[in-house]
Amino acid sequence: MNHLACCDARPRATTALPSRPRSRAGVSLIAILTTLLVACGGGGSGGGGGGGGGSGGADPAQSPGTAFVQATSRQGEGTYYDYAGLATGAPATAGACGYGAVDDRLIAAMNQADYADSAACGAQIVVTGPKGSVTVRVVDRCPECAPGDVDLSAEAFARIAEPVAGRVGIRWHGEPASIGGPVAYRYKEGSSRYWVAIQVRNHRLPIAKLEIRPSGTGSWIPVARTSYNYFEHAQDVGNGPLDVRITASDGSTLQDSLPAPASGLQASGRGQFP
Repeated sequence: MNHLACCDARPRATTALPSRPRSRAGVSLIAILTTLLVACGGGGSGGGGGGGGGSGGADPAQSPGTAFVQATSRQGEGTYYDYAGLATGAPATAGACGYGAVDDRLIAAMNQADYADSAACGAQIVVTGPKGSVTVRVVDRCPECAPGDVDLSAEAFARIAEPVAGRVGIRWHGEPASIGGPVAYRYKEGSSRYWVAIQVRNHRLPIAKLEIRPSGTGSWIPVARTSYNYFEHAQDVGNGPLDVRITASDGSTLQDSLPAPASGLQASGRGQFP
């Protein structure tokens, strides 16, 4: 679980900004101090002081099946942040999607609305700006970003605009991820027969829904999605293997049989989405 501490210390770019100070490109020292005081005061909802690398301090939202709308073309503003520094400084907790530090630096933090309770995690999107286009993977969220906005790694932003710009107009859309091999699953630390949380990894399409079928039962149970990119079930699933069925954003499904829940255990699936 990748909750932020009271005041996010993610590095920001140093370019002066136009009017709306929610971007992670630079702001004045006074603005930064003001934002930090408001954020640490605990009195308001998360505006400009938060960072993309966590859930913004709130309890994880849960929903049975939220879909990331992949094919829709969106417009907004593009900004950037030092993901490389974050991944180096805190590799185990880098990014709200719970993957930890990833080797590919062409990544993105999705705005709160399009993050959709982590349904955007793992999605591949193509972002186009003044200088060109870049293909990135969503591994993080940007709580203060407006709908349609995308906060890119510094390396990705440099592909679409000059870094000195700090913030630029963009358009973007999703596409099937360029990955190989089957989907993978990970049990969160602390998982057992009495409480289990499952993360889906290496998926070509965004995950819309996950269901489980405990050993010896006949019914599929919808599992609630959390904002930290796990599907969490807080009831006894019994001993033995656990059948899992995942549904992608296009409605296609995959079914696998996983080992009995165990803390931190990872397992490969048998197939991949088209």
